[in-house]
Amino acid sequence: MALSAATIAELAQHLEDAQLQVHDVVKITDAYPDMSWSESYDIQDAIRSRKEARGDKTVGLKAGLTSFAKMKQMGVDVPCFGFVSASMARPDGGDIRMSELIHPKVEAEICIVTKAPLRGPGCHVGAVLAAIDYVIPAVEIIDSRYRDFKFDLKSVIADNTSAARFVIGGRPRDVDELDLRTLGVVLEKNGQIQSMAAGAAVLGHPAAAVAMMANHLGARGQEIPAGSFIMTGGVTEAIAVAAGDNVLVRFQDLGSVSMRFVP
Repeated sequence: MALSAATIAELAQHLEDAQLQVHDVVKITDAYPDMSWSESYDIQDAIRSRKEARGDKTVGLKAGLTSFAKMKQMGVDVPCFGFVSASMARPDGGDIRMSELIHPKVEAEICIVTKAPLRGPGCHVGAVLAAIDYVIPAVEIIDSRYRDFKFDLKSVIADNTSAARFVIGGRPRDVDELDLRTLGVVLEKNGQIQSMAAGAAVLGHPAAAVAMMANHLGARGQEIPAGSFIMTGGVTEAIAVAAGDNVLVRFQDLGSVSMRFVP
């Protein structure tokens, strides 16, 4: 049975309250096992509307589940998508407060800013590359609201793909100066290398995630506007962090991004 508008609004409040009040919940498909993919995005959209109504501006879009191996494991053939809000941004080299999060993890992201709109269906890597204004590195701090990070894909989509915090650093570069597929990334925690990867870890090419995002939004009657900041998905695996940890991520040709985790 389809979820009513009232139920979608209630679930959006339930999940956003878990984020804002810093407490975990069980995955929502336990109570709504027949929830559709479209309804999971409807719940996410309702969370976005709640934030924007309070003046928390949406400042970017994000792709998740961008590893082919992970998609196969989850039984899907496209990534999932979400958004980031102004309240999630933290400065490069700044503090991330553990008291505001449940069980955070960090992952390195190659990000783009668009100079032209992108809309599906039929969006492809070439169209994305032509629409890129510049490339910039970031670290996303994900923090699922689900207990013990246990969820299914519909539940995590509804929970805005675990979005929590993000840090932009480094320096912007023209996409023509880079090979996003071979661009190397090294993630360090407390001076020790935790993960190394290249841009190809994201669907073979980070722009492929953006093309899939444009096609997904097109099916929902939406587009990626010009001037959009887009996090293309984790290049590295997600690494758990705790108070006292210092994280530094080095991006080939793009500089570095750092942060420290405090109580």
